[in-house]
Formats: sequence, structure tokens, C-alpha cells
Amino acid sequence: MITLDTPTRKKAINYFFNLVTEKRRHKIIEVLSQRTRHLTIVLENIFQPHNISAVMRSCECFGIQDLHIIENHYDFKVDPEIALGSSKWLSAYRYNQEKQNTASCLLQLKKQNYQIAALTLADDSIPLSELDITQKTVLCIGTEETGLTCIAHEMADIKVQIPMAGFTNSFNLSVTAALCIYDLINKLKHQSEIDWGLSKQHHDQLCLEWLVKSLPSGRQILDSYLNNLRELSP
Repeated sequence: MITLDTPTRKKAINYFFNLVTEKRRHKIIEVLSQRTRHLTIVLENIFQPHNISAVMRSCECFGIQDLHIIENHYDFKVDPEIALGSSKWLSAYRYNQEKQNTASCLLQLKKQNYQIAALTLADDSIPLSELDITQKTVLCIGTEETGLTCIAHEMADIKVQIPMAGFTNSFNLSVTAALCIYDLINKLKHQSEIDWGLSKQHHDQLCLEWLVKSLPSGRQILDSYLNNLRELSP
């Protein structure tokens, strides 16, 4: 993350707008207008990298900015052939430093006023379509074989499921995530009056980060620009 005060960030954005193509400027502005942090996804103990990479791609395509990855047992690595560059434009948070990373992750999100929705086949779960997303919402998804851990279930504010109509009671993990993300994003953007867009601060932070990433030597250009600003400061 590029941490700058607001006036300096605005100057840097204007500077980089002159360095990228008009097409890139318009694309960044368009994508930012569809980004949200009202919804986010938590993946717990996913052992197949291609599944996480596929979820990253779905998040990016549907406009979810943040992805939280809990690594209690398995280290996460991006599969570039599956992610197709989506990881470059997301904010991915990894939890692998604590004895109980699930609790650490969910506690942090609760402190940010997110409600925790656990995707599960538990008897007390409700259909995903009935989930109230007026409050900022996290959807927690566990591994295919065993699902979410007991801690994730216990810390959840609500439990949800995708209703099944066949003999098989589960989808592939990445398919599950894509279906859930599509359903929730559609509800958020087209069936509610929720102010789901980015705050001005988050908007400008991402704008600068994406501008920097759009240039081959973007970080070096930014550092040079900031050094020049400091030298010119009285």
C-alpha cells in the first residue's frame, strides 16, 4: 500500500494521469466506480492454489476489492494461469502468523463492523438469497472436503447456504464462490439503496496504486517524483 497524505496523493495522481494512456485512465476510473468494500470474502484453509486463484479472479471481475486468506495449514501461492493477473488489482490479506489465524482474521473484520456470514450446510443456515447485506458483510468459505472450522462457525453472526436440487450437495469451491459473489453483488448494486461504493480516501489510494502498477517502472517513477517534491518543499 502507498501511504501518502491527501495533498501529496492528489498531486501524484495528477502526475501519473499524464504518464498513462487515455484508455488506461478511463479504464481505471470506470473500474473504481464499480469497486466495493461493503462485501468481502474470507477463504479458510484452502489447499489447492488454483481454487484461491479462481476466487481472486471472480472477486476482481465482479468488483470486490478485498480478499482475506487464512493459512492455518496451507501456504497460499497465486496460480498465474488461473488468476490471469487479477491479483494485481486486488487487496489480498493473508493470516498465517498466529496460532489461531481464523480467530485473528474474523476479530479484525468484526472490529471493522462487518457481519460474518458462514457458508455451510448446517441445519440452522438460511438460503443465501435471504441474507441481509445492509450491514457490511463477510462471506466465509472453507475447504471443499470439510468446510469451515468450528471456530469459524462459532464466530459467525449468521449461517448461509446455496440451496441444492440434486443428489450432490456441493459445488466445486471456486464455482461456489463465483455463484455467491454474483448473487450478493447483484443484490447489492441492483436491488438495494446501500451506499456500496468506495470512500474518497479508498478511491484515491487505489487510483494511485493502479496508476503506478500500470507502468513498467511505476514504483521507481513514484519514488523519484516524491523525492523531487521533498526537494522543492520550503
